[in-house]
Amino acid sequence: MEPYPYKEILSAFAIVLTFAAFIPYIRSILRGTTKPHVFSWFIWGTTTFVVFLAQLEGKGGVGAWPIGISGGIAIFIAILAYVKRSDITITKTDWLFFISALSSLPLWYLTSDPVWAVIILTTVDVLGFGPTIRKVYAFPHSESLLFFALFATRNLIVIGALEAYSITTVLFPAVIATTCILLITMATYRRQIVARQ
Repeated sequence: MEPYPYKEILSAFAIVLTFAAFIPYIRSILRGTTKPHVFSWFIWGTTTFVVFLAQLEGKGGVGAWPIGISGGIAIFIAILAYVKRSDITITKTDWLFFISALSSLPLWYLTSDPVWAVIILTTVDVLGFGPTIRKVYAFPHSESLLFFALFATRNLIVIGALEAYSITTVLFPAVIATTCILLITMATYRRQIVARQ
């Protein structure tokens, strides 16, 4: 018998939250309400999926599955953002974030160590927030705060669902949850500023 059967329940709940966040988000993209930045989503999709593979290697078990599903859906959103031309305004700063992120990806392969892979890819994923943070600062209503709140919650549940705790398994969901909370805080503040103008 498995020593921690609640881990599977937490993982299943995190997967449900993943779909609960993504389905309305995708619908809002299709309606034109949400305008995701293609660079951010390409970076997030790629890094998230590779972190999922590193978490599996680091014995994250069922707790890693929500991350893998999230990576696949994020790549789909990047494609959707490009096809819908949701936000194709690309600045020099966006290119800097994008190139930094892509140039960091091969480093995880060279290290052959899941710990370094997750450290590098978590850094890359946070860089992926750069274009979205810039966009949300300028247009604070262009993103769904509920989406990022669900993702912060989902990542905290993922931590509880992990079968083994280490830097390899915990770092990515902890940092991404924190970054989502910071993005929500900044967007809420900017919405208040815009409303007063």
